[in-house]
Amino acid sequence: ATWITPRIKEVYSELHRNGHAHSVEVWRAGQLVGGTYGVHLGAAFFAESKFHRERDMSKVALVHLAQHLRDRGFRLLDVQYWTPHLDQFGVVEVDRNEYYWRLREALQS
Repeated sequence: ATWITPRIKEVYSELHRNGHAHSVEVWRAGQLVGGTYGVHLGAAFFAESKFHRERDMSKVALVHLAQHLRDRGFRLLDVQYWTPHLDQFGVVEVDRNEYYWRLREALQS
């Protein structure tokens, strides 16, 4: 079973058609081996989920996503919560007030 239900697929497809949902895909030899996806609003990107079929390919996608966002002046990459895995990429946990401040700033950009 998967949490990606038909309704989630429908909503994300609509968000994509409206230019808000995006994915970063990692391909090797014609095969999808990893990736991540999420939603952007203003200068904020909310990473929803990542996956890999080959070791570390979700990490490759995340690094490319972060660089892509940095190059385009994004102010916030929300990965939902800190984990030891994400710590290696410089993810920091911020308190609620700081998050709201960063979110407001990103949404206005």
